Amino acid sequence: MRDDTTRMLVNRAQFDNSHETRDRIRERTSAVRAIEHTIEYLDLVGSCHDFVATLGRLVPQLRGQEFTEDERETVRRQISRVRAAADWLEGALDNGEFTL
Repeated sequence: MRDDTTRMLVNRAQFDNSHETRDRIRERTSAVRAIEHTIEYLDLVGSCHDFVATLGRLVPQLRGQEFTEDERETVRRQISRVRAAADWLEGALDNGEFTL
């Protein structure tokens, strides 16, 4: 397809069709949702583990290095983002936002 608009519309229609088909399968087959739940759970737990493991490797390697004030501020901003994300996750768990 040479026309960008036509190509975009066809791609969108294919995506919508796939999404609808996936939803129908999910509704008809409870095992699919259980498998998706397991995958999502493992992704979540794995993400937390990866973060902690990465820090466990990096922090000892950084001992003795000097950082500029800008670098320290950048790291502090990112730590704030990590805290906010962890609080969000913990709140979602505590509020039952992950129930099926």
